Amino acid sequence: MKLPPLFASLLLLPTVSHASDMSATDIVWVTTAAALVFIMQAGFALLESGLSRAKNALNVVMKNYMDLCVGTLVFWAVGYGIMFGSNPSGWFGEDGFMLSHGSSSTWAMLLFQIMFAATAATIASGAMAERTRYVGYLCGAMLITGLIYPLYGSWAWNSNGWLNQLGFIDFAGSTVVHSIGGWCALAGIMVVGPRLGRFDQKGKPRTIPGHNLSYVALGGFILWFGWFGFNGGSTLAASVDIARVNLNTQLAAAAGAVGSVLYRVLSRRPVLLTETVNGSIAGLVAITAGCATMVPGYAIITGFLAGLLAALGGRLMLAMRLDDVVGAVPVHAFAGAWGTLAAGLFYDGDLFDSQRILVQLLGIVVAFGWAFFTALIMYMLVAILAGLRAPAIHEQRGLDVSEHAESGYPEFASGNLYDADLATDMERR
Repeated sequence: MKLPPLFASLLLLPTVSHASDMSATDIVWVTTAAALVFIMQAGFALLESGLSRAKNALNVVMKNYMDLCVGTLVFWAVGYGIMFGSNPSGWFGEDGFMLSHGSSSTWAMLLFQIMFAATAATIASGAMAERTRYVGYLCGAMLITGLIYPLYGSWAWNSNGWLNQLGFIDFAGSTVVHSIGGWCALAGIMVVGPRLGRFDQKGKPRTIPGHNLSYVALGGFILWFGWFGFNGGSTLAASVDIARVNLNTQLAAAAGAVGSVLYRVLSRRPVLLTETVNGSIAGLVAITAGCATMVPGYAIITGFLAGLLAALGGRLMLAMRLDDVVGAVPVHAFAGAWGTLAAGLFYDGDLFDSQRILVQLLGIVVAFGWAFFTALIMYMLVAILAGLRAPAIHEQRGLDVSEHAESGYPEFASGNLYDADLATDMERR
């Protein structure tokens, strides 16, 4: 009698390999690219902690650290099978869970995709920073890596996925990774609510500056560096195609920063480091879908418009009284959707094909419908069952102490940042 794939995995029996055969050189490149994508977690941690207040810096870093850890295990156990398992229905994979046997190609693909899953999960961290409970956040991260990301990924990237069969283009994940993560972040900030004092009684936003803008810039540089693995590694081969992919990546990032700066200049506002860095990241997000299928000129247009979109999207979020600490929703959700559309508009050799554009629009709308509403229900359930919003007194004191009994900056501790009695109580638990 043949055992179900899940039980076969548990008994360490061989499972089916779904990665195409790679040469040794290809495997070296893909695993190296996976390491570059891993470094992006450090970029996210620096950028998000820098944009948060000092009393929450450690908490933000801990969320980035642990969503990678729990996301790795959950994606290995469940997500990879859903995403890349045998998919006769076109909707979800049916094997490949808890892989314990496979080819070197399978291991390379699994490692690379673990890093993508962790990226999708960590996008919500910065958006929901400074008022979200640690355990509640990690519950959400596990569901993103175990269900929300891999199921949509199965539709778009599994060779039998229904979106893939329609010809949907998303080379490295503008929508599959970034918009999915961004729509989850939008749901999260709607459920958890804004930080205390972020909006006045009339709904006018108050500025809550981050504590270390040098971290923000350094985080932006690290993310940019890691993106060469994110996009270049998605070739899944050590081929000459990497050159155009990574050139387009560089051009779009630079154009995104320029677009953001130009918006500030034309609107006669100060040019902000935070918006400039986010503009470059928006350019990176947008080009991720079409970096392999665009000529460089269109990559520049894609990145430039993404930088403008991220700036305008940030203003829209504030107008709607939505508190996104790091601008994750405009940068990842909005720019990711634009980049996916741009991949259809600017397809090299077949520009502005109406059928391809319609397929791209379908993929964008489906991503929003699936990720946003599923995450909305998920965060509501987490809020009820595990707790999502930190108590007001903990938010005022800072989540470093209340959630971890540590302080990221103990030498600068003051009464409103650090409470010795509270720390002692936490250490006793």
